[in-house]
Amino acid sequence: MAAAAAEWDSGSEAGPTGDRPSAAASPVKGNAALPEESDAGASASGSSEAKVDDGNIQEAESSLREGLSLNYEEARALLGRLEYQRGNVEAALRVFDGIDLQAAIQRFQPSLSEKTLSKRSNKLRSDSSNSGSQHAASLVLEAIYLKSMSLQKLGKAMEAAKQCKSVLDAVESIFQCGIPGVMVEQKLQETVSKSVELLPELWKQAGAYQEALASYRRALLSQWNLDDECCTRIQKRFAVFLLYGGVEVSPPSLGSQTEGSFVPRNNLEEAILLLMILLKKWFLGKTHWDSSVMEHLTFALSLCGQTSVLAKHLEEVLPGIYPRTERWYSLALCYFAASHNEVALNLLKKSLNKNESPNDIMALLLAAKICSSSYPLASEGVDYARRAVKDAESSDGHLKSVALHVLGSCLAKKSRVASSDHQRSLLQTEALKSLNEAISLDRRNPELIFDMGIEYAEQRNLHAALKCAKEFIDATGGSVSKGWRLLSLVLSAQQRYSEAEVVTDAALDETAKWEQGPLLRIRAKLKIAQSLPMEAVEAYRTLLALVQAQRKAYGSIKNGAEEDEDKVSEFEVWQGLANLYSSLSYWRDAEICLQKAKALKTYSATTDHAEGNLHEVREKIQDALAAYFNALSMEVEHVPSKVSIGALLAKKGPKYLPVVRCFLSDALRLEPTNRMAWFYLGKVHKHDGRLADAADCFQAASMLEDSDPVESFRSL
Repeated sequence: MAAAAAEWDSGSEAGPTGDRPSAAASPVKGNAALPEESDAGASASGSSEAKVDDGNIQEAESSLREGLSLNYEEARALLGRLEYQRGNVEAALRVFDGIDLQAAIQRFQPSLSEKTLSKRSNKLRSDSSNSGSQHAASLVLEAIYLKSMSLQKLGKAMEAAKQCKSVLDAVESIFQCGIPGVMVEQKLQETVSKSVELLPELWKQAGAYQEALASYRRALLSQWNLDDECCTRIQKRFAVFLLYGGVEVSPPSLGSQTEGSFVPRNNLEEAILLLMILLKKWFLGKTHWDSSVMEHLTFALSLCGQTSVLAKHLEEVLPGIYPRTERWYSLALCYFAASHNEVALNLLKKSLNKNESPNDIMALLLAAKICSSSYPLASEGVDYARRAVKDAESSDGHLKSVALHVLGSCLAKKSRVASSDHQRSLLQTEALKSLNEAISLDRRNPELIFDMGIEYAEQRNLHAALKCAKEFIDATGGSVSKGWRLLSLVLSAQQRYSEAEVVTDAALDETAKWEQGPLLRIRAKLKIAQSLPMEAVEAYRTLLALVQAQRKAYGSIKNGAEEDEDKVSEFEVWQGLANLYSSLSYWRDAEICLQKAKALKTYSATTDHAEGNLHEVREKIQDALAAYFNALSMEVEHVPSKVSIGALLAKKGPKYLPVVRCFLSDALRLEPTNRMAWFYLGKVHKHDGRLADAADCFQAASMLEDSDPVESFRSL
């Protein structure tokens, strides 16, 4: 047993291998003795509850008397540790129960907390005394830590947490200014570090989540002298708890923050802060790379729409951690979510290079998706989508359905910029075919049904579009506002304005306040279509109050992810009011609204076009033409301005008719369903004597007027 004593004295992790003494307890140092209850426990060695035999007790007693001078708590701590190491958890717990931690703290506190003597003659004696006290404190504190572990193994998480907390309370009582970085015994530091790391986990197991939160913050804010690896583990577990714990925790106390520091307001911000600290540690070489940290950060930043920040962190990761094609794809996802489509597409082109991963189906699908949102890129998107369909033939039906879905969207987009009616018709037919094939593979996909409805509506197959809108609402349970908007617009295109208004009102009742903007805009336009201008003004005022409240709540600067279809800008509202007042000949009000719109967006084709309308109704033809041309200079493909220019030039005489025909034909190439362009083009043909062509144009204008929605289907 002399070897066992030497092992304990060295503060090793395994501890001594000897056994417990068995004499009566004495609080003073000398030959160690056990209390009477321990002696009684030893005499009952045949019992299954007490797993210590007489031989072990006598051996431990002999060893302690020969080489060690222990008090009551130290002897109990030593014997309890032996039982715990042997796996006798219940026996160890009975031994640990006899330790009076508070008495031990009072005995250790003076020697451990006193300052080192400054005189050289007293330094050696002070260090020796401090070292002996640390050995004793280490043994007792480790015993309470092992008691907590024993309770955890027995399924008593709450009691285990309380015991573990008592260890940390004791350490704070002994080291009132925090654990010093030097002259601290390794075994004592190990016990403190393990206790700090264990306590939050015990509180979580006990279901005490607020206590777990407090323990995590205490672990990170108090002076425990933790090493980098231990601190890293605690920070990561805390971040995971904040992200996935399902408990909304209170923000940290301002009293624990230094002046000018960032104070997180909720779980998400605090988790992101911790994860960024972990990444910074890795950048500085203080910890090893952990891919799960980046995965958690990806989830957290995606939740709050800060994917551009995530892209910055991905770019900072050193080469070799991720394969470069994987990094490019991840960055493309980040930039696409942040509405930086050009940057995202350039990254995907690098990844899809023939020398990299030209058949990466996920990259192909994302590239096609990006192209499907832009008319000039639609043709390129068709190529990516067809390659994805080909690669998906051998994979599961879901990926093929997604590829066909994106192909249909790209073909539909391409059809709207086709150079001829024949080509447009072929592309529209192919788009519907692709979407139908996609639905046959994935009949329960609401987005597929919605896009099919949009395509039918664009082609003025209103019956089929109405059916798709209803199917989408049923599939989503009416929880997505764009389904209600599609249904309302289809009904308005069928001239069923009162029904469309009922649908819009029902959707407003089912929609959250911040998402009501597009629905209120449709309501205002429905009022205009029903010749109820004052009610339309009231609807616009309600919409204006909503968007101004949103601006105050979220600020005027928004990231790209927030500018989606569920938002209406204040600029749009003032623009709509200006057009409404202009149609009512309220010139002063129209000018005020137009100035408000220009203050929000100085260079805009729509404001210049509205200004041109004001000049035109006042018969200021040259000023109106100048405003329309200014609109085209800012947006070359602005269809309303092309139509207005054609209409005004047609009034100037026959010599302008070739130019008029050019403007109107170009407008119809961009927007084949523009009824006013067909109407004015019919007038041009009539003036030139081409009566058959004029009749066709007038018929097209009449049919489109009967199926014209109050708002373009493209706004969806």
